[in-house]
Amino acid sequence: MSTQKKSASESRAGVALFRVAIVGAGSLQGKEVAQVLDDRKFPSVDVKLLDDDESLGQLEAVGEEVTFIQGLRAEQFEHVDFTFFASDPATTRQSWKMVRDGGSSIVDLSSALEDEPGARVRSPWIERQRGEDLQLELQPGPAVVAHPAATLLALLVLRAQAAGKLTRAVATVFQPVSDRGQKGVNELHEQTVNLLSFQELPKAVFGEQVAFNLVRRYGAEAQPSVESVERRIVKHYRQIAGPDAPMPAVALLQAPVFHGHALSLYLEMSEPMAYGDVANALGGEHVQLARGADPTPTNVAAAGQEDILVSVTRDGGHENGFWVWATTDNLRIAARTAVECAESMAASRPRGQVQ
Repeated sequence: MSTQKKSASESRAGVALFRVAIVGAGSLQGKEVAQVLDDRKFPSVDVKLLDDDESLGQLEAVGEEVTFIQGLRAEQFEHVDFTFFASDPATTRQSWKMVRDGGSSIVDLSSALEDEPGARVRSPWIERQRGEDLQLELQPGPAVVAHPAATLLALLVLRAQAAGKLTRAVATVFQPVSDRGQKGVNELHEQTVNLLSFQELPKAVFGEQVAFNLVRRYGAEAQPSVESVERRIVKHYRQIAGPDAPMPAVALLQAPVFHGHALSLYLEMSEPMAYGDVANALGGEHVQLARGADPTPTNVAAAGQEDILVSVTRDGGHENGFWVWATTDNLRIAARTAVECAESMAASRPRGQVQ
């Protein structure tokens, strides 16, 4: 996108305008970030789309404009206020210090920076649920976007805890192949086609048959492993939900679906509760609650949605037990979280700091 003839320190209706870069702009997640920036009318004067050699020259739309994806070079980050890393972790690790040294605030969707000094795993939805005050930092460290499944799980558990004492929580998370990017989507598609035509299955991404299958463990060469993603969900949950939130038991399964996390969550309360009290506690901002004859939440219904789709049923064998079924658009939730992190960081960013 060509830079418009405005200074980023100028304002539109009193709102500071910022220059933005998206690293990994050709990825599924990068495209989603660009879409959410436009949907939320993030106050940007210029958005640079950057990626590795595979995506160079590719045309992408940002709002009403179409622009080329450009290469990762130091000069691309001059006078950039916010950089979103929607790239693979290796690219993020290679580039982030160059971006930081240029003065840009960093939002990391790759989780590559979660252990760096000053980095903070964030989910603005959970911060609001916990009633946390926005803390302004003049030079904030990287904001690491919480894993979408951790945000989903934390929101539901915190709301259930507000309804009554929670004695047990057990969650099974079903992961879509789009969590592995376009290559994961392509491999599921190719496996499906090859299975139906009795051909050999490609397994470069997952190392296992994913099509028509539920997988608890990938092949030995596949990275990241199911176990490492599961640990990341638990780690991010602990960091965003706070020390007083119950820690659910969590299991992750790779599902043969293209998009959308699904979550089966068992909640056991300390004493019997009315179904309506539990259901009402889980509802509210960011949650669409299915009631009565409403359709049961599905991955397909969640596609493109920013809300979590939720249904609640009683457990047949435990009078204090409830089952929660929830689905979300994994890419949209992560992108929405990233942009909300940038919006909160913008409040502490002095105008004209790097312009």
